[in-house]
Amino acid sequence: MFDGHPVIDADSHKCENPVLFLDYIDAPYRSRLSFVRDRYGEQRIRILDRGSRSGSPDLVRLFLQPEGWGKGTYRPYHAETTLGGLFNRLRLAHMDREGIDHQVVYGSVALAFNSLLDVDLAVALCRAYNDYIFHDCEPHRRRLHPAAVLPLQDPVAAVAELRRCVLERGMLAVTIAPNLPQPHPSAPDHFPEVRIPKHLSHPDFFPIYQEAERLDVAIGIHGAPGFQLAGGASDQLDTFTLVHVFANRDMQQMALAKLVFDGVMERFPRLRFGFLEAGCGWLPDFLHNLREHWEKRIVQFDPDVEPRLTEILHELARERGADLGRDLLRKAKGLLGLLFSPSEEAAPRAELERFWYEHPDLPRDPREYVERGQIFLTVEPGDQAPTYLPLALGEMGERVCGMATDYGHWDATLKNCVGLTADHPGISRAHAIALLSSNSLRFYGDRLRERITC
Repeated sequence: MFDGHPVIDADSHKCENPVLFLDYIDAPYRSRLSFVRDRYGEQRIRILDRGSRSGSPDLVRLFLQPEGWGKGTYRPYHAETTLGGLFNRLRLAHMDREGIDHQVVYGSVALAFNSLLDVDLAVALCRAYNDYIFHDCEPHRRRLHPAAVLPLQDPVAAVAELRRCVLERGMLAVTIAPNLPQPHPSAPDHFPEVRIPKHLSHPDFFPIYQEAERLDVAIGIHGAPGFQLAGGASDQLDTFTLVHVFANRDMQQMALAKLVFDGVMERFPRLRFGFLEAGCGWLPDFLHNLREHWEKRIVQFDPDVEPRLTEILHELARERGADLGRDLLRKAKGLLGLLFSPSEEAAPRAELERFWYEHPDLPRDPREYVERGQIFLTVEPGDQAPTYLPLALGEMGERVCGMATDYGHWDATLKNCVGLTADHPGISRAHAIALLSSNSLRFYGDRLRERITC
């Protein structure tokens, strides 16, 4: 507890125990997931996906991706939390030592499941993980709170799994990837090396959002490098260190922008999205950028604004004066006349309006979605961002993020994690309470409150 408030780690991880997890996978799919060592001696997850060319389960996928553009991690171990990620006895001892009352638990292997082409396999693996993590956390349900992973590949199955996990299992949140990677239409046989994102704003995903809003369930968006999602700038890099610098932030910024500009947050005003493990210091500049483009390309945009040919010719004459000879004037008229003549293949009015008005479903300043609590981020202990978020964003800068240790992963911040937040000289007592407790309670909502108090 901190000042009488429960301390919540808003984003920790389970390191799935292969001895136990494999038994949860339905028999027809069990042999398609295995744990191996690659040629560098690193432990990897091997999944036999459906080949885009063959249609058979013969596409070998190694996670985390061992080499090449978008390379995944190697030696992903933490001196304490890797073992604690496997065994709850150690996890709970660490929580007691550091003063953490509750952890929301996300998967590790499960982060790969939204990358798969095989829809049936993705559904089976998500269901297996959800059963596994439920049974793993249930003996400690007042302290460990698992999030269910949903198969984005099949929105109908995702809705059914959401209902099962929330209503039957009592799980407090669901998680999805920042995008669903797809084969590039120009190179369908080269997936996953060549891929494009199916964005979270696609209407196919609306039934998931509708049900999550109806059930008042938070959606934690969780990306990761090396899982062959569409990773933005990280897909252009081939060292894990730099891939990791860019991956989560790029994917989360893209997901946030699409959900805002394509109207998903407007359509589902009570739905809460968490953009996890990407920090929060970038948020003020990013929101400013979104707001500026909303103002200038949506609110104030006028497609009729274009200089007239006569205006250009008059200014050309004024600028060149006597140097503007008859031949140059004739040349200017001819060239500019071509540029300002109507196209021989002019698009119909309806098509023109779709071209001009790219985001008709965004009626408000993007900042408002933060103000009304639809956007939640996490911050690791020791990050300086909370000291300047209130300066940049005002009062909502104290409400937008919660503390997360990334427990279980190589970059976890465990030692003195509560103290780094509570005792920071640039963070007020009220702000520390928000970071350590109330912001995460607000994001995860009544389902977390009920688990804490039951």
